[in-house]
Amino acid sequence: MKKKSLMKSQKGSALLEAMVAILVFSFGILGLLGLQAVSIKNSIDAKYRSDASYIANQIIAQMWVDRSNIDSYAHLQAGAVCAYTGTASTNANVTGWISQASSQLPGAASAKTQILVTTPVAGIRQVKVTVCWQGPQETTPHNFATTAQINQ
Repeated sequence: MKKKSLMKSQKGSALLEAMVAILVFSFGILGLLGLQAVSIKNSIDAKYRSDASYIANQIIAQMWVDRSNIDSYAHLQAGAVCAYTGTASTNANVTGWISQASSQLPGAASAKTQILVTTPVAGIRQVKVTVCWQGPQETTPHNFATTAQINQ
């Protein structure tokens, strides 16, 4: 008699255990999907940063080769980060470089790149290249800046 009443009171407990197991499994799957989404976003960010580094180093290499015209590479030497102002360079290497940057990085444009050319010591030019980009759903731009000293 007592055994029958115990069986009756446990009726449906297997279903309840199965539902809890499904719930725990679902949370695990959702967590994995979230981690996968963050991993993909970080991978894309790393690719864009790597591309920006490559693009910035390309123009610095071009400046090394064309040292006699290094002042003509100066591009938008004033303004805030990623909202530069000033005189745009008319050097063909710079305009081609900007179009390449615009095609490889999302949201990159001429006004979001800067080539700052200064002379800290006579005979040495310091060049700072900043490349900015902004993903389609991002609110703030990313930037990569690199500095090189070029002897004349």
